Amino acid sequence: MNWKTLEFEQLCARELYLILRARSAVFVVEQSHVCLDADGRDEISLHVFAVEDMARPMPILAYARVQPGDAEDPDIVIDKVLTSPLRRGDGTAEMLVERVLQAIGERWPGHAARVSAPVGLREFYEQFGFRKTEGPYLEHGVPFIGLTRQVRGSQPIAALRRRERDSALVNTFEML
Repeated sequence: MNWKTLEFEQLCARELYLILRARSAVFVVEQSHVCLDADGRDEISLHVFAVEDMARPMPILAYARVQPGDAEDPDIVIDKVLTSPLRRGDGTAEMLVERVLQAIGERWPGHAARVSAPVGLREFYEQFGFRKTEGPYLEHGVPFIGLTRQVRGSQPIAALRRRERDSALVNTFEML
């Protein structure tokens, strides 16, 4: 598995195509979220993803888009979070969030991060220091909550606190 953290301008055409294809496969086809995926925010965002064998038709194993804050809303927004059906429940989702948080810490130190997630993923995000800040509310007919991770001095990454692999695994199927 090869991890990449790239600005929009750094993405090659094939990488962008494969990211859009993976997002469409998960959000539109698998979960029936009919929306305009190319929403104009990709160009200002950071793209964190894992790939395997770029020659395959669906090589994106995990992906998240990270949008920088602005003067009106300084929080960093993490969205479009997905894992490939082949990598759900194997720790790939945890590795993705760890890489996203590392990238946020390097690029935007001192900023809080926000994510919107299905209610069932609350514990998953809490292991990384996120706390519920809003909701529940319906998004695409599914109950969602907003979670925020405040910046703390030397907050350990979740890998240091991760539950044993033998305990209940998080269903990352719902991780959107």
